[in-house]
Amino acid sequence: MLTARTALLVFVATFTFAAASPAQSPAPAAPAGSTLTLQQAIAQALRQNRTIKVQAYDPAISRANVLTAYGRFDPALTFRRSYSEDNVPFSANPVVNQLTKTDDYSLTLDGLSPIGTQYSLGASAENLRGTFNGFADNYVTFGGLTVTQPLLRGFGFGANLYDLRVARADRGIADWTFRQTVIDTITSVIYAYNNLINAQQQLRVAQRSRELAAQLVGENEKRFQVGSMSASDVTEARARTATREEAVIVAEQGVRDSDNALRRLIGEKDFPLNGPLLTVETPDVPAITVDPVADYRRALDLRPDYRSSQLGVAKRAANRSYARNQLLPRVDFVGSYGYNGLDPSFAASRHMVADRDRVSYSAGVVVSVPLTFADGRGRARAARLQLAQAEADLDRLEQDIALNIAHAAADIDTSRRRVAANQTAYDLAKQALDAELKKLRAGQSSTFFVLNLQEELSYVETALSAALAAQRRAVAAYDREIGTTLERYHVTLTPSADRPATTTLAH
Repeated sequence: MLTARTALLVFVATFTFAAASPAQSPAPAAPAGSTLTLQQAIAQALRQNRTIKVQAYDPAISRANVLTAYGRFDPALTFRRSYSEDNVPFSANPVVNQLTKTDDYSLTLDGLSPIGTQYSLGASAENLRGTFNGFADNYVTFGGLTVTQPLLRGFGFGANLYDLRVARADRGIADWTFRQTVIDTITSVIYAYNNLINAQQQLRVAQRSRELAAQLVGENEKRFQVGSMSASDVTEARARTATREEAVIVAEQGVRDSDNALRRLIGEKDFPLNGPLLTVETPDVPAITVDPVADYRRALDLRPDYRSSQLGVAKRAANRSYARNQLLPRVDFVGSYGYNGLDPSFAASRHMVADRDRVSYSAGVVVSVPLTFADGRGRARAARLQLAQAEADLDRLEQDIALNIAHAAADIDTSRRRVAANQTAYDLAKQALDAELKKLRAGQSSTFFVLNLQEELSYVETALSAALAAQRRAVAAYDREIGTTLERYHVTLTPSADRPATTTLAH
């Protein structure tokens, strides 16, 4: 078994992951019974974590919504065929009915432009016949272009690209949100991995403390048998040994809880009550250079929550532009230009259109003015306030980012100093215990002082283990605050239009 000092000194080296070429595959999960490295735990979480699997659909869904928004401008080929009959009394003789039959045909290409123009390009034919003409065919044909162009409300890119702009912003938000989910998951895995290491170390400390007390009991009993120690010293040592048994039981439960927390993050479904625990190794503290000023600027480029908030402002700006346009009265130009034909023969009437014998055009204006504009004014006012609110929230987030980076940088410095202080305290506590044991064996000390120093050593050893775990967690937290978690662990995100987004981990 490793000594307490040797077991703890393995924590203190620096550690970085080496980047691999893109052709390399992610680190495989550790086989059963072998050591699960941090890199393998991250790789397994990227493949199997339930939260990542759920969130991976959002980028694809958002891309489908962008396609839907583009579809608003897709032209449509429309064919219409209708037949109708009207049987009305003849005005000169109500007893006699007048029958009219109508056949309508049309084939058009209809669509909408990004500035609001509604167009219909095609041809139509109407055959109107009845008692008024002895049911003789009479084909009226038209071929040309018909347009409706909004001049105020509904005109321009702001009014007609609103849905597309929102869908594009939502696509970006979905990508950044998925990125945030992956970052949070990796950070949680690092936390859980180090918590498990710390819990296992706490268990070893508790077991070692119990063993030291039991060893002292044995020594005291031997001294009592030869008459060099009182019975109270033996009893006191036995009492402390029994007390330290509870610490071992609590530490064992802490290891089990930490083990289950890591299993959940890496996607496992089995949480055995008495089964084998995960075997982990102690990673070194990642090397990091802290520069809060420069890292703040990096965070504004890399942090998913900030980039999502920027896109939220863009959505609010698009909404305000649309609402301001809808506040205007409706003034639409309507017009058509083409050629027509009239003949008892459909072929002859159609040839008239093809030969462009007769020009047919129309032009006009449709005006619609709301009496109070209450709906438009309310929507425009709400959109303006929502944009101001989103901008204010973005400013708040910038402040929070600066504060969080400063706090995370301070945590790195504090944890480093804690490790140094606890390492020194551990060395001194171990020296003090060794010296007190020598004094006890020489008959110059008491069991009480030795037991107290054993507990002091266990306390300092526990604090050192916690400080080392906190130091590694502080680096992970700093990476998260500045948005460089994926860069440190070489994780690549690949969104797709028709399937969930994927993650790739180089090693």
